[in-house]
Amino acid sequence: MDSSNITPLGGDVYEIDTLLAGHSGITAAYLVLADRPCLIEPGTAGSAPIVRRALDELGVGADDLASVVVTHIHLDHAGGVGDIAALYPQAEIVVHEKGARHLADPSRLMRSARMVWGDALDTLFGELKPTDSARIRAVEDTGVIDLGGGRRLESYYSPGHAKHHVGLVDSGTGDLYVGDAAGIYIPETADVRPATPPPDFDLDTALASLGKFRDLGPQRLLFAHYGPVTEVEDTLERSAEELRVWVDAVRDARDQGLELDHAVAMVVERTRDRYAINSADLDPELAAKYDVLNSPANNVAGIMHALDRHA
Repeated sequence: MDSSNITPLGGDVYEIDTLLAGHSGITAAYLVLADRPCLIEPGTAGSAPIVRRALDELGVGADDLASVVVTHIHLDHAGGVGDIAALYPQAEIVVHEKGARHLADPSRLMRSARMVWGDALDTLFGELKPTDSARIRAVEDTGVIDLGGGRRLESYYSPGHAKHHVGLVDSGTGDLYVGDAAGIYIPETADVRPATPPPDFDLDTALASLGKFRDLGPQRLLFAHYGPVTEVEDTLERSAEELRVWVDAVRDARDQGLELDHAVAMVVERTRDRYAINSADLDPELAAKYDVLNSPANNVAGIMHALDRHA
């Protein structure tokens, strides 16, 4: 393997940097090279050729891929599903039941994404293409994906970040694919930052999902953003704490009647020192890179939306 965007993680698991919009280290896909190879989190439409190249390098041909699984249907995770489904015609596409219809007919999802991202949508994500509904398998509260040889990927419904979110446990390694339910992990600094976009974010639901993840007793967390983490309990605890801190800060801004941009400024100021990525001796480009997908404005807007809904 000479490709710099493939990292073997042990247990026949490979991290693939999908090089989202040309940025390295923002979004990871994972290949489980079991008897029935499985691709988890294929990434965006723009990343599909990069993912295909990585699978070629790992010896997975067009008819070899058995399944493609997404933790949820946000475009940084699932935007490439239609392209990947076309490239790997034998693969079953697995998604939570609340996301299945959007993979079969992405028009509504793409419309709402364009409202959020505007022209940046094309650069960042590209177009989610439809997948034949006969190839989509919808899972409910739990589900099982057969990896062959007695190995399974088990899905667990974990809303809070999105109402169509699942976590995935690999029976062979004890790895838990957390999607965005545990927020964003920044490997350069070991920061954990929340991911609370509108319209689905809900604090109590998100905290309950983190509790479910803890109870599953995983050996390792595999973040879509970004990479493997072995400090499981500490990281899940920090994830829950960050959610509470951000919600408290946004609630205070809301109680003061601040407009969104002023609320964002206040929350950024209040949380700045919690993250090593903001320290003066680090390259500000690093923080800017993570803000591409996980912007404070998007997080604050999602929490505001949730607070308004509960008011």
